[in-house]
Amino acid sequence: MSPVYPLLKPLIFRIDPEIAHGMTLKALPLWPSAAPAPDPILETHLAGMALPNPIGLAAGFDKDAEVPDAMLRLGFGFVECGSVTPRPQAGNPKPRLFRLVEDEAVINRMGFNNQGLAAAVARLKARAGRPGVVGFNLGANKDSEDRTADYVTGIAASAAHARYITINISSPNTPGLRALQDGAALADLIGRVQAARPAGTGPLFVKLAPDQEEADYDIIARAAIDGRVDGLIVANTTIRRPPLRSAHAGEAGGLSGAPLAPLAMAALKAFRSATGGQLPLVAAGGIASAADALARIEAGATAVQLYSALVYHGPGLAAWIARDLATLLRQRGFAHVGEAIGSRA
Repeated sequence: MSPVYPLLKPLIFRIDPEIAHGMTLKALPLWPSAAPAPDPILETHLAGMALPNPIGLAAGFDKDAEVPDAMLRLGFGFVECGSVTPRPQAGNPKPRLFRLVEDEAVINRMGFNNQGLAAAVARLKARAGRPGVVGFNLGANKDSEDRTADYVTGIAASAAHARYITINISSPNTPGLRALQDGAALADLIGRVQAARPAGTGPLFVKLAPDQEEADYDIIARAAIDGRVDGLIVANTTIRRPPLRSAHAGEAGGLSGAPLAPLAMAALKAFRSATGGQLPLVAAGGIASAADALARIEAGATAVQLYSALVYHGPGLAAWIARDLATLLRQRGFAHVGEAIGSRA
């Protein structure tokens, strides 16, 4: 953890969380780099992409692709911007973002607030030629009559300018969006998106919810494999409410952070089983330490992503996790992080 962040944290936590996040985005380009020298034991290949380490920034933090290079300098092995919708939208009414401090968690009902596809793609184009893996997460407009058409529009416009694309059909804050995870709807979505995907562009991922029924895992896995998806991100926020202590526990929206970890781990294991190891899996949800990251990797994840933990541990978290992960791997006798993938699946 950065030695500066514990001093700033009490002040930051006095500010409305959404305002604080906006201030953070403005300040990050000035934040000193925290990235250690790349450690060969952490070098990762995800769907053909070479990563210096398997610690990624989850979508939601940098919705409009404003600070991907700043986050890479802080030690993330890859950064995912978004979610971005074809047309700009304001999102849901405020307040819509809540810190659950006692639970080290966050509830959000942002509703895909973003500046729209054109603005974000312009920023991706402007960073062309810079190093680092930057992905792009696509959403659908709330008032769209054809949500799948929004993803088609998104991939056609952005795939040539991002290292990979993620189709986010698992946010709980756009009514009806999660219905696209259902069998026939998912197969149709993947087919239409693949048809619109420009030739020679990077991998395609689908981001899924942790709130699946038991039968859903095999259905989703089959649609993804048959549709030639390059990987799955497991998982988004949850609409479930495990026991929570915060006064904000009853707020509507998606829950992330520490309480999500058991649900996300269970979903990861279920998708690992359902896919039979045929697809790379990226684990997200409740990851805040090297031990958390290694547990997901050993359960079958090729890489991990985090976001909510930054609220509680600061912008130096990725570098801290990467250093500790390298140490843990050596302590457990692994010569390379790839050896750990699925070792306890």
